[in-house]
Amino acid sequence: MVQVVWMVAFVLITFTVGYLGYSRYLAQFVELDDERTTPAHKYQDGQEYVPSKKPVLLGHHYSSIAGGAPIAGPITAAAAFGWLPALLWVGIGNPIFGAVHDFMSLSSSVRHEGKSIGYIIGQYVGKRGKNMLLWFAFLTIILVIAAFAFLIAAVFNAFPAAATASIVYLALAVLFGVYLYQFGLPFIPGAIAFTLAVFGGVWVGLEFPFAIVATETMPAGTITIFGEGALSFLPLAGAMGANFAAWTIVVVLYAFAASVLPVWVLLQPRDFLTSAILYVGVGGMLLAVIVATVIGFSPVTIDAVWDPGVETVTVDALTANLPAFTGFVHPALGPLFPFLFITIACGTISGFHSLVSSGTTAKQLDKETDARLIGYGGMLGEGLLAVTAILAVSLVAGAGDSLAAALVTFPAGGGALLTVYGLGVATATTFIGLLFVSFLLTSTDTAMRLGRYMLEEIIGTPETQIEETFMNRYVNASVAAIGGYLLVASGTWENIWPLFGGANQTLAALALLVATIWLANWSDTKQLISTGVPLLFMIGVTLVGLLWIGLLRNPSTILSGETGTIESISLGLQSIIALVLVGLTLGLLKMGYSSIKEARDGLDSDSIVGAETGPSDD
Repeated sequence: MVQVVWMVAFVLITFTVGYLGYSRYLAQFVELDDERTTPAHKYQDGQEYVPSKKPVLLGHHYSSIAGGAPIAGPITAAAAFGWLPALLWVGIGNPIFGAVHDFMSLSSSVRHEGKSIGYIIGQYVGKRGKNMLLWFAFLTIILVIAAFAFLIAAVFNAFPAAATASIVYLALAVLFGVYLYQFGLPFIPGAIAFTLAVFGGVWVGLEFPFAIVATETMPAGTITIFGEGALSFLPLAGAMGANFAAWTIVVVLYAFAASVLPVWVLLQPRDFLTSAILYVGVGGMLLAVIVATVIGFSPVTIDAVWDPGVETVTVDALTANLPAFTGFVHPALGPLFPFLFITIACGTISGFHSLVSSGTTAKQLDKETDARLIGYGGMLGEGLLAVTAILAVSLVAGAGDSLAAALVTFPAGGGALLTVYGLGVATATTFIGLLFVSFLLTSTDTAMRLGRYMLEEIIGTPETQIEETFMNRYVNASVAAIGGYLLVASGTWENIWPLFGGANQTLAALALLVATIWLANWSDTKQLISTGVPLLFMIGVTLVGLLWIGLLRNPSTILSGETGTIESISLGLQSIIALVLVGLTLGLLKMGYSSIKEARDGLDSDSIVGAETGPSDD
């Protein structure tokens, strides 16, 4: 069996080369210049456009893009196809696909007044192209909400202590925002105090685990609102349990509330605290692999409360218990191509990041040169999180047969690693559970806020009473919340995640298309290879995946007669969304190709490579 330390070494090498070499080239290529006034300063309004210190903005951006997807995707793909394909796609694809995507999305938005990628494409191909991309992004946002609500409910259901710790963490984030922005108190002392308090929330969670509905598998002493058998009428209660179903509703309501608040109330302070958890958790797990390899690892036994069929899981050594490769076809997900590449979304490349980069981060960037660390470096950081997920599922292989059961092995496997530092198993697993959920919460409410922006940009200047109504932030947030909840009602992870991944990765391809159009129209000296090659690969992968889901897998499942009415409606809705996304993609590709061809007067090799190799004048 392979020592997991070699997985860590491989990714650290590829990421270091990418940041020190390729990101430096890209920063020169787009001519980052601190003499330019960023949109955060130009349009400062205290609500959306707020110049932020580099560590604060990095914390927001990092935790918003990281979320739970770089944990859930790699775990699902590794469990389905083996750890080796997953590791290669993260280690190689991240620095040359994903980090380029994030950096270019952020840079192009900053040069276009902090507007979204939909607005940018509209500048070059017209209003129709803009609206098509915005509708694509909005549908993807709804899928994000559905997928992440499922994940958060799964973790809260499996680890009630993590639910309590997360509630404490959110309360502390609001207080931190008041501390910074209402009282204007010093940043460093407050950051230290509130970060320590968040870690203290882990102890609170262990002492007072919380669940909404009691179940047989819950730890003794868990505080509950309803007894066993309550709320069984809720959607998902039959398939996933009443506690899971109740948490799903609570998470969607939380995301709605958080998305309509000013960014200083929750988003900025919460994301900074989340980043602190991330740095400690991810850094601690990666370092633990190295430390344990040197000094040795003591076996750890973990209660497998997430799967009634498995009572305990034992991690004997830091070796991969998961096969390196399990086969080219998984019975639930489908073939390795394209589903490996769309299942691992945010760990390698993710269209959602383009919405964060051009939706919130670009509006808070203090200096242009900050984009290199925040855009390119932030994506590499997310890749490290993805690696810890692959490590975790490799260590705890066998803790449940389904892909859904594999999802919650992250707190177990990550917690096993942290015991190297002398932490107890319960403390370590609760902390990693908090880390998992804090990112999921961040991405879920950020997604809903971005969904608001999408609808507002689609409407533009309201001309009717209906348009005026949908410009209201409470109304447009409600549309995203209700849509997300309807999609999650299928209750099947194997259906929800690949559709989200397909839409998300297609959006990444379209974001690369936007960047390529920008470069083509900027100057003939700008080469189109850095964005064009990832664009073509991702288009091929994602269109095959979406057509597979929309025309083959979901219709076959519905026609089998094994699904209930709600599940069949949800699967049918998912198929419609998949096919609509394919149509929007093909239309945008046609318009984008025409724009690039017109800007470069053809697409010969010289126009693709660029007239010159060095930076050009703006």
